[in-house]
Amino acid sequence: MIDLSSMRSVRVDPEKKTARVGAGALLGDVDRETQAYGLATPLGINSTTGVAGLCLGGGFGWLTRQHGLTIDNLVSADIVTADGQRHVVSATQEPELFWGIRGGGGNFGIVTSFEFQLHPVGPLIHAGLVVYPFAEAQQVLRAWRDFIANAPRELSVWTVLRQAPPLPFLPESSHGLPVVVFAAAFNGDLEKGKQLTASLLDFGNPLGSALGGQPYADFQTAFDPLLTEGARNYWKSNNFNMITDELIDTLIDSARMLPGPECEIFVAQLGGVAGEIAETDTAYAGRDANFVMNVHGRWRDASEDERIRDWSRNVFRDTAPFATGGGYVNFLTEDETQRIDSAYSHNYARLQQVKQQFDPENLFRMNQNITPATLAKTA
Repeated sequence: MIDLSSMRSVRVDPEKKTARVGAGALLGDVDRETQAYGLATPLGINSTTGVAGLCLGGGFGWLTRQHGLTIDNLVSADIVTADGQRHVVSATQEPELFWGIRGGGGNFGIVTSFEFQLHPVGPLIHAGLVVYPFAEAQQVLRAWRDFIANAPRELSVWTVLRQAPPLPFLPESSHGLPVVVFAAAFNGDLEKGKQLTASLLDFGNPLGSALGGQPYADFQTAFDPLLTEGARNYWKSNNFNMITDELIDTLIDSARMLPGPECEIFVAQLGGVAGEIAETDTAYAGRDANFVMNVHGRWRDASEDERIRDWSRNVFRDTAPFATGGGYVNFLTEDETQRIDSAYSHNYARLQQVKQQFDPENLFRMNQNITPATLAKTA
């Protein structure tokens, strides 16, 4: 293992609107430095996530509909390949290797720094949560589906099915009960954001809400308490073009069997700019996905391993008939190697050729592995 965790520098060029980010940086490091200039780049939704792994697999978050995936904002990168050589890659310098690292994961070398394009964001955005009782799940999920179909790309609204955490704006009697949570973020005029997100309160009879103007960097930390260290985790994921009534019913049935207080099913809204880029422009091949579901099994006791993993697999299986067949590699688990080629779809053969050129012996294989072209032929 090569530990890059000390490489956490973030250098912002406010005139060019770019940031040079070390490979050990966390999302919170980038948000803190870029927001000092009212800028940001699309990243994930937890400040403790590592930038490198997020970016190399694609990367999406609250700004993705407006400004694309993390990889769509990657300007250049420094990478050390298996032969020990350092490469500076961009759209004009070694473009094939640059194409490969934008979604191909850590298969081609060790990226030591990233240069990102930045965009005006906030520093105040209109964001927050609206929580509904699970008894209204069918009604409010259908209302959400219909509402976001016409939402501007400045607005992202995700949904989470889980047990209610002890949030201060929720009645104590609801803590620990199944709920439907809508998380919204609008990057633009605060009054417009307020008017748009007011519709989220009309889906049914909310248990509580916390919507308003807040610093973008603060909202990026809102979900950190749900991902503290020390838990056991097992994820399963599907991509969807659309949310049908039948899929909603399947998600509700799955959530009725939530196996623990930290387990959840979340559905992220994508589309917008991320869906307008051609699938062959980057290694990431999920451009047809308007929604990404992650079934997040999370627990503390090893005796629960089998039960919670089985629940996660069952949700994945039951929602698969509604899925695109592709997948988001950052959400694939170690037992899903058979899904790697489908996750990359028609880009997979090209990725094997890039792998053959830069890592023919498959040194970088402790990952969602792309097999070099010649090794694949002899397997």
